[in-house]
Amino acid sequence: MTSRHLIVHGTVQGVFYRDWTVAAARNRGVTGWVRNRQDGTVEARLEGEEDAVETLIAAMHEGPPSARVERIDQNEAQTDGFASFERI
Repeated sequence: MTSRHLIVHGTVQGVFYRDWTVAAARNRGVTGWVRNRQDGTVEARLEGEEDAVETLIAAMHEGPPSARVERIDQNEAQTDGFASFERI
């Protein structure tokens, strides 16, 4: 089990990036949350099997068609045992 904290930079608000992330995470069995930040970035916490989390992060670099991801800052995070993946 691994846990990551992400900050996604680029055109990621108003382009269904959070909803896309929820679906992508649930499809991979990753738990956690995603939310918009006031500075225009998107913040996420991901928990799951390492390969599932890495695959999701790779997909998040592309996101939905209207998104333009410039970069994703990521750090290891404490595992909190989330039950599902939610948009908050």
